[in-house]
Amino acid sequence: MSEQSGAIRVLLVDDQSLVRSGFRMLIDSEDDMEVVGEASDGAEALDLLRRTTVDVALMDIRMPVMDGVEATRRIVGSSLPTKVLVLTTFDLDEYVFAALKAGASGFLLKDARPDDLLSAIRNVAAGDAVVAPSATRRLLEHVVPILPNKPGVEDERLALLTDREREVLVEIAQGATNAEISARLFMAEGTVKTHIGRLLSKLQSRDRVGLVLFAHEVGLTGR
Repeated sequence: MSEQSGAIRVLLVDDQSLVRSGFRMLIDSEDDMEVVGEASDGAEALDLLRRTTVDVALMDIRMPVMDGVEATRRIVGSSLPTKVLVLTTFDLDEYVFAALKAGASGFLLKDARPDDLLSAIRNVAAGDAVVAPSATRRLLEHVVPILPNKPGVEDERLALLTDREREVLVEIAQGATNAEISARLFMAEGTVKTHIGRLLSKLQSRDRVGLVLFAHEVGLTGR
């Protein structure tokens, strides 16, 4: 395989070789991304990541030896720059929410359209997260009720935000994309990205999923 300069480097992690082959054909057909490795379980993925630079790991959830949740937890807890995009057959899979809490940058159904998969990989590689509005609602139903209550801490962090940043945060919490936020708040998409970058820094969040959880944890959306 010839390495493409500047291409998004993708690792496929799935215990079904046919699934990996299908994803490889799709991803390698794109000019801006390439598959740099395959793994049949989480343990094998971690071993590969120690030896190979990867931007995005396309991670199955249910695998032998080490599942996608534990692999995600270890990747996020390490110094690896790899972002994790979880793949699942069912969007209500309890393991998906565990993976998101472990630090995955989002999840996608395995039967998603090819264009949606490619877009998701690009978004995650760019530091965004892939959580659709409906998925966001289900995420919150599962996760927010069990979030620890830490009085005072969130209020102090909220005080760091400008009014505009709060508006952007509310939109993010509702599952809006950057383009949707741009349209709703009448600002350029580049400005939206700037605000999101500041939110991530001020709230010390890894990605968009963390912002969603924070916004609802502090009751910013009134839900």
